[in-house]
This record gives sequence, structure tokens and C-alpha cells, in this order.
Amino acid sequence: MVRNIGHTDKIIRIVAGLALLSLLFVIPGPWKWVGLIGFVPLLTALTGFCPAYTLFGTNTCVNKPVNRT
Repeated sequence: MVRNIGHTDKIIRIVAGLALLSLLFVIPGPWKWVGLIGFVPLLTALTGFCPAYTLFGTNTCVNKPVNRT
């Protein structure tokens, strides 16, 4: 898997994931389980790979050339 998530995108995904997971503790009743969706942005941020970006050909990761001398 090639990384396709950049630094800013990663931060946004972490914040969104944590916000969604907080719904587990804030919303009463059966709708609180919607907060489990927060694991998706957290997982993609931690791995640096988003399958949806691959489908659409999007890449927010800045690839820096490696100097091998």
C-alpha cells in the first residue's frame, strides 16, 4: 500500500474520528452506535492509506525524493 494521505489530511481525520467516537458517550439510545464510524477515519489516518482515494485517483501525500548518496 502506497501512502496517499498527507499531514493535514491525517490531522483532520484524527480529529473527525475522535469526534465521532465521542458520540458513543454523548448520545443516548440506539443512535450512539453511529459513533463507531469514527474508527474508519482513525484507521486510515494511522495507516496513511485511504482506499477511496485510490478509487478516485486522489493523493494528498507529498512525496519527497530520497537522496541516496
